Amino acid sequence: MSAFIRALLSLALLLNPSFTLEVNFYRHSCPQAEYVVEGIVKQHFQRDPSVPAGLLRLHFHDCIIRGCDGSVLLGSHGNNIAEKEAPPNLSLRGFNVIDEIKGDLERRCPGIVSCADILALAARDGVVLAGGDDYALPTGRRDGFVSSITEAHIPDPASSVPTALTAFQSMNLDISDLTTLLGAHSLGFCHCLFFVDRLYDFQGTGFPDPDMDPSVLDSLRKNCPRPVVPIFNISSDPKVFINQATLKPFRLDNSFYHGVLNGKAVLQLDQELAFTSLTNDMVVRYANNPEAFRRDFSEIMIKLGNVGVLIDQGEIRRNCTKVNKRSH
Repeated sequence: MSAFIRALLSLALLLNPSFTLEVNFYRHSCPQAEYVVEGIVKQHFQRDPSVPAGLLRLHFHDCIIRGCDGSVLLGSHGNNIAEKEAPPNLSLRGFNVIDEIKGDLERRCPGIVSCADILALAARDGVVLAGGDDYALPTGRRDGFVSSITEAHIPDPASSVPTALTAFQSMNLDISDLTTLLGAHSLGFCHCLFFVDRLYDFQGTGFPDPDMDPSVLDSLRKNCPRPVVPIFNISSDPKVFINQATLKPFRLDNSFYHGVLNGKAVLQLDQELAFTSLTNDMVVRYANNPEAFRRDFSEIMIKLGNVGVLIDQGEIRRNCTKVNKRSH
């Protein structure tokens, strides 16, 4: 039956170029798909509560480069170095979760569920486990064939809001989307490398960032010593909770925005949200209205998941780390 359904889907794509993502796309071809994703993500979360943060970041880094096509999951091959090898991607986590899900689904429904959909669904389930609102995620993405380190241009954590906005606008996202999505920084870890300049030599001044709360500065300095040599191995770099304004660092909530307003943001980009008129209004709103943040965050996750998706192109990878063999 699986082969028959795959043939029908392929025919539908050929006859209907406007074929789009839809909620519960796999209801006939692999009805257990979303349950499998949810179950495996939950198992990993119970062992490691930082898993949702890793999956969220992995999904974002996938979508920002070539669209949500699973390109970040591909490994290097031959002379081609994959985007996951780029410096901003070396600290990505969650690949093992996606691979486990893919292996399970290939046994149940071979060649049906794309890696791009698995990643988007896993990120959604991570949001829910971390305390965010559930949302109906459209699926039907196909996997891309290309992953190159030369295309891995990710906004630097020390970027200004305008610089980060330029990257978001390339994905047809706006300043509101940027402000909402940065709320994901309410949970998880961050390597010292990404903000250590704020602690010792902010913008080359030889002093710490004056906008950082002194108690947060002291705490971060204890965990992030001044580097004496360049860091080449991200795994050896210390890390801290990215949200210094909460006692629940694995919870997706509005505490991040309280931190921004009180000078407790760890990353320079996050702290700058308090200093632009457009973003400050949203920061204040989210700080005062946790329900609005959860609702808007779910909406931006759906919007993010639609960036650059492949519908009538691409493939359904059998292994998320490599493209299928194709006949010539």
